[in-house]
Amino acid sequence: MTTDTTPNPQTPPAAAPPLTETDTRVLLRLRRIEGQVRGLQRMIEEGRDCHDILTQLSGVRSALDAAGEQILEQYAGGCRARPGETVTPQDVVRAVKLLRR
Repeated sequence: MTTDTTPNPQTPPAAAPPLTETDTRVLLRLRRIEGQVRGLQRMIEEGRDCHDILTQLSGVRSALDAAGEQILEQYAGGCRARPGETVTPQDVVRAVKLLRR
């Protein structure tokens, strides 16, 4: 006998936790990065110089790294820990390794 794992359409989705000030800053940063990536696409479509494209790409990479660092800092502070759990040093090491991949 199998158990049906289909979600119940009557069950409302879980409410997202309220955004913190850090969440808001990260979201703004990610939106700017999104614009930079669109700019990269446009540069390639327009046949821009490779040096200009690589410069823009470097900026996107740096911006993503900075966003990742903000998220990691927030996680290390326990803000994104699972409810009721504390963040252990091992959790932080695991998160840093994920960020470095």
